[in-house]
Amino acid sequence: MSDERALPLPNPGPRPAGEVEELRRIWAAPKGLRFLTVINNNYIGVLYVGAAFLFFVLAGILALMMRTQLAVAENDLVGPTLYNRLFTMHGTVMMFLFAVPVVEAMGVLLLPNMLGARDLPFPRLSAYAFWAYFIGGTVFFASLFVGWAPAGGWFMNPPLTTEYFSPGFNEDFWLLGIGFIEISAIAGAIEIIVGVLRTRAPGMTLARMPLFAWAMLVFAVMIILAFPAVILATALLELERAFHWPFFTAEAGGDPLLWQHLFWFFGHPEVYVIFLPAAGMVSMIVPTMAGQPLAAQRLVILALVATAFLSFGLWVHHMFATGIPGISLAFFEAASMAVAIPSGIQVFAWIATFARGRVRLAVPTLFVLGFLFIFVLGGLTGVMVAAIPFDWQAHDTYFVVAHLHYVLIGGMVFPLFAAFYYWMPYTSRFPLSERVGRWVFGLLFAGANLTFFPMHVLGLAGMPRRVYTYQSGLGWDAINLASTAGAFVIAAGVLLFLVDVARRFRMSAEDNAGDVWGAGTLEWLPGGNYSNRSIPVVTGRYPLWEQPGLAKDVEEGRYYLPNAPTGTRETILTSPLEATPQVLMRMPVPGWAPQVAAFFTAAFFMLLTVKLVWLAAACGLVAVGALLHWGWSLDPPPLPDAVDIGGGIRLPAYASGPTSQAWWAMAILMLTAASLYACAIFSYLYLWLVAPGTWPDASALPRSSYPVVSAVLLVASSAAFGSANGSLARGATPAPAIAAAIVLALAGFGTEFASHLAVDPRASAYGAVVHLFVLLGGFFVAVAVVLAAFAMARRLAGKLDRVRRVTFDNARIFWHYVVAQSLVGLLLLHGFPRLAAP
Repeated sequence: MSDERALPLPNPGPRPAGEVEELRRIWAAPKGLRFLTVINNNYIGVLYVGAAFLFFVLAGILALMMRTQLAVAENDLVGPTLYNRLFTMHGTVMMFLFAVPVVEAMGVLLLPNMLGARDLPFPRLSAYAFWAYFIGGTVFFASLFVGWAPAGGWFMNPPLTTEYFSPGFNEDFWLLGIGFIEISAIAGAIEIIVGVLRTRAPGMTLARMPLFAWAMLVFAVMIILAFPAVILATALLELERAFHWPFFTAEAGGDPLLWQHLFWFFGHPEVYVIFLPAAGMVSMIVPTMAGQPLAAQRLVILALVATAFLSFGLWVHHMFATGIPGISLAFFEAASMAVAIPSGIQVFAWIATFARGRVRLAVPTLFVLGFLFIFVLGGLTGVMVAAIPFDWQAHDTYFVVAHLHYVLIGGMVFPLFAAFYYWMPYTSRFPLSERVGRWVFGLLFAGANLTFFPMHVLGLAGMPRRVYTYQSGLGWDAINLASTAGAFVIAAGVLLFLVDVARRFRMSAEDNAGDVWGAGTLEWLPGGNYSNRSIPVVTGRYPLWEQPGLAKDVEEGRYYLPNAPTGTRETILTSPLEATPQVLMRMPVPGWAPQVAAFFTAAFFMLLTVKLVWLAAACGLVAVGALLHWGWSLDPPPLPDAVDIGGGIRLPAYASGPTSQAWWAMAILMLTAASLYACAIFSYLYLWLVAPGTWPDASALPRSSYPVVSAVLLVASSAAFGSANGSLARGATPAPAIAAAIVLALAGFGTEFASHLAVDPRASAYGAVVHLFVLLGGFFVAVAVVLAAFAMARRLAGKLDRVRRVTFDNARIFWHYVVAQSLVGLLLLHGFPRLAAP
């Protein structure tokens, strides 16, 4: 809120004995085997970070094998097939299993305490995202040991990766495995967006929100908008491989460049998806190490948003050599250079903060300085490859390999190590060793530059990337040997870091080392598994600096929610902009449903990969059942009275509609679905543009009565659901109207399905993309029907009424969304070809 004095003051009196013990009991992690069901952010966050770092180490081992192969000319340590698998797995694991998950994991670990919340709003969703990622990622990496690892590069460009050129399961493991892992990333992004917007401490307006929270909010929105593109791309390529739907086959009207458009629409924003959270970490560390608030904080926030916005206009940056028209290249060249401006704003803000403070040269500071040096060099080479004439010369050479690694290691790995050293006292009884940390920094800094700087020279000397050997006498021998030596120096630094972690890390939320840096943000408040003893009122950007005695008052329970008034896990939902308390949210407790759902979802995708369809279907049904069981336990009944959270504030313990956290999650899920559908529309229009002669004329299209009847039935189903809403509001049963809506929607989809029965999806790209829309429409209608049936079941069980209606509201808004999306699809499939016909 704009004036913190409008919030009632918390209770200044002494608190009753036993409150802390009650909080410890309620928030305690399960014991024994049931520990696997833990959902507390401090446990899931540590497991998440640890799993991501494990994949970082595994991918690094693959890189050492590649560098050893390239250390000398004409080496035969690794053959061409294995080398292709090594670089494919290295890039895939680093990008999909390490870079994005580790920053998402840091968000899960840090955000609740940083925002002054007890936990993120959907802790079971965080647990599901972690277990789905860890199980799926482990199985995917294990494919390397049974000869099923993909070999088409981490970008999987067709036609090389179509079934004709790459038969077998190898590429399918990439397509289905990575598609599934990205779904878990989206689940985590939904959790982060709702958590940042709805669980901030009272008074923590958006302007007072920590920079890391801003970065994670932008990061999560980018995932919601960008990741559906790669999910659709992997689905299209898998449909082509499994069923011969020719999306990427030029002879049938497809185009391999469609894959590149979809993949890089995800792939280039992903670079900033990785960089922005790392920049947010740096923006937290720099003020602490300088003893000064961050310079130009509002400009830094604007730079985060501007970087995200511009990143969606850069994907053709990776396609300059594909023959795209010059006017398009000019636009993307300008955008590729423009994105350096917001990045530069952040760099100068960090330098200015250091310049006006007394810098403490601790290990986190060293890694930040190393980040600035390496990332700026990577940014300069980025401007070089953004210039089209230079890119044409450097494309697919080791110059690009050098640029990529300078950006990713400088822009993400060094900030991450700074964060490990900075926040280790937050989650461990002991900080990491300063003396060992300086050695780790020195080895990583020297190794990174020794490994990748010479690759610029290699690229300019003409060495192509992704080759498993080279002839002697080309001038590449000594440079490759130096790069290999640098890679082993990096490995020594990582090994020393792991030794230090093994010696010093002892996880403890209540008995941690504490605020050894004298930082100013809320994550350094004393606490336990329940986060903070009480939830403070925030009056500035650096509460621990600006509010003397805050830590003591919070620990003594003098702020909000110093106890557990409903006898279960709780946190406060606040308004999105001003962080005014609105609802006391009762949170779920540990259970097996998320883990079972994650395991069988992973099994479903992996069994599909090896064509065990019926067993995969059985696992899919178990996963759906676990998800429904999980959902059944949510939406607790309203309490008869508002609950006192302290300071004279009484909040309702139940909310529906836009005040509910579930409504926000559904709205974000619909935005994800809209992004996926927009990518499908792009695919339809792109394929029409590249091969209009292969599409039917108006006379060959289905009769216009089909879309009209389908549209009428779908709109009628939406009206029926509206009638169900009216019935529920009056206290009557909505079941008949919901049942009518289901029947009408199924009839509407059936009509549309019947209109395309004569179109063969294997004959042309037109047929494939039409059936893609039918498939998408059927999927969304099926999900809507399941949600509607679930709401009906809850009504029959007495768990849904005019007040307790969250599940119904979510089913209703999703239903209306599906109908609107289906109408857009009808207009595209039946209207566009008629309008575009000559």
